[in-house]
Amino acid sequence: MTMTTQTDRAAAPDNTEISKLKELGQQLRVDGIRMSTRAGSGHPTSSMSAADLIAVLGARHLRYDWKKPDNPANDHLIFSKGHASPLLYAFYRAAGAIDQDEMMKYRTFGCRLEGHPTPAIPWVDVATGSLGQGLPIAVGVALAGKRLDRLPYRVWVLCGDSELAEGSIWEALDKAGHYQLDNLIVLFDVNRLGQRGETEFGWDTGIYKERVEAFGCRAIVIDGHDVASIDRAMTEAASTKDRPTVIIAKTVKGKGFAEIEDKDGWHGKPLPPEMAERAIKELGGVRNLQMEVHLPAVEPPAAGAARPAGRAEEPAVQLPEYKRGEKVATRLAYGEALRAIGVRHKIVAMDGEVSNSTYADLFKQAYPDRFFEMFIAEQQLVATAVGMSVRGYIPFASTFAAFFSRAYDFIRMASISEANIRLVGSHAGVEIGADGPSQMALEDLAAMRAVRGSTVLYPSDATSTGKLVEEMAKQEGIVYMRTTRGAYPVIYPASEAFPIGGSKLLAHHADDRVTIIAAGVTVHLALDAVSVLEKEGINCRLIDLYSVKPVDLAALKEARKATEGRFVIVEDHYPQGGLAASVLEALAPLGETIQLRHLAVDGLPGSGSSEELLDAAGISSRHIVSAARELALR
Repeated sequence: MTMTTQTDRAAAPDNTEISKLKELGQQLRVDGIRMSTRAGSGHPTSSMSAADLIAVLGARHLRYDWKKPDNPANDHLIFSKGHASPLLYAFYRAAGAIDQDEMMKYRTFGCRLEGHPTPAIPWVDVATGSLGQGLPIAVGVALAGKRLDRLPYRVWVLCGDSELAEGSIWEALDKAGHYQLDNLIVLFDVNRLGQRGETEFGWDTGIYKERVEAFGCRAIVIDGHDVASIDRAMTEAASTKDRPTVIIAKTVKGKGFAEIEDKDGWHGKPLPPEMAERAIKELGGVRNLQMEVHLPAVEPPAAGAARPAGRAEEPAVQLPEYKRGEKVATRLAYGEALRAIGVRHKIVAMDGEVSNSTYADLFKQAYPDRFFEMFIAEQQLVATAVGMSVRGYIPFASTFAAFFSRAYDFIRMASISEANIRLVGSHAGVEIGADGPSQMALEDLAAMRAVRGSTVLYPSDATSTGKLVEEMAKQEGIVYMRTTRGAYPVIYPASEAFPIGGSKLLAHHADDRVTIIAAGVTVHLALDAVSVLEKEGINCRLIDLYSVKPVDLAALKEARKATEGRFVIVEDHYPQGGLAASVLEALAPLGETIQLRHLAVDGLPGSGSSEELLDAAGISSRHIVSAARELALR
């Protein structure tokens, strides 16, 4: 049986169609039970509460070409409550995107229908399941649609009521209201019950309404099982201008099966086979309804989503050049390089209200239409970057390095989403000086290195920074660059290349006794140390390991051989997980002995000048000299 609902969105459904929509909702519930019972795990009750919402959305309002998931005119559907995957996959079957055989392999090894949806499925934009993330990412997608693509697609988001306790949800609605994202429509599935009992506000939809409106969004409260009301609310939302809409739907967890309706203790539990049989019978049995989802309302631009029609080929990038010896902060060089690569129309930038310190404001001044202020909301900062990457843009998100820790779960999930985002953290390490430890990122290299598939860069001068910014734009995955607050001398000529995965040999001799490995600010400290040691007759090899991940294994192997494994590694970072960890992890499989002196920030810093703090931390030039001398004379 095929269910065709090609009526205009503005036309209310008649009684016949209302009956069909109710039947479709029941099918979604039945299929959710069937697949989770077969799998022996899953969240059928959380899916059952939202089934009517998704039935009406899919059959009446969603615009999507299933055969062309990359069609830039497609609507986006994001399940922020990713644990309701049985509902999503049941919807895919009803839409004809998957068949019943595949659906019934849910949660089995090798099946793309995982416990929480990921982009292994072509119709899934981002991985969800860590609650409170789908909506913030959707804001990034909607922002791209309204400000960059200028296409009439809509972004639909299903949220559970438990995740409404996450601050990231309200950061998202705040920015959605600020940017007047009328192409964003959010569905709150208020089913009252969470994992271990009632949610914070239960069925008090009035509180949710007040909160939504406080953030500049339209709120529509409905009965989430009245398909006519659902359709009316979605129609009104689609016609709302200059603000996003949140449809607050009061629903019942486990809806349709009396034994478990609104009963605590069924979250995340499949129904046992005998109970599943009773539930399916009560819900009217297995159905094979198919809905015909509307195609996108417009044809995509011939040149693609991000490129305006008729746009010429991208102009060549002209990076700024610096004189060797002139003092330039790498954070400033980042801003100047970002402005330079901004001639490419897919480059976008966003910042967390510190753009005059990260120097992202240089991009803002040159390309205001492609710069987005996220204010002091780092979770939304990263989420916006992820959302922009969904639409094919190349996002650069910047803030103080320490504050990316607030958004670490978003970064972790971005890797699962296989998102392509660039993160730039300034003001790292004790080098920042008097602001004190609350502002000093001393864990960031470890955190970013731990992200699957990430790239971690730490340039030492303006030239290397600019070259690496250009490389970042080409690199896929999560790319993190650490920049330095203070101004330090330019080391490299403009002609120097800085491939990701490389390093630079700044000093070497035929009779090197020790290898010094540094990155960022410690490169400059190590250069001073090498000069002192040379005067003492102790020749050292100095490696600028600007690519912390991936690391230049060939250079490390050569250095180990040349200096018989005598290494001094110096970093403005805590001892765990940073530069030394990267080096040792790379060399460990070789099984060769290394004599190591590791200089890192071991202790809690305070306020002071950069010089005082670097020295107090034991990573200044004199400490490097002492460590290298000790190794060389052994």
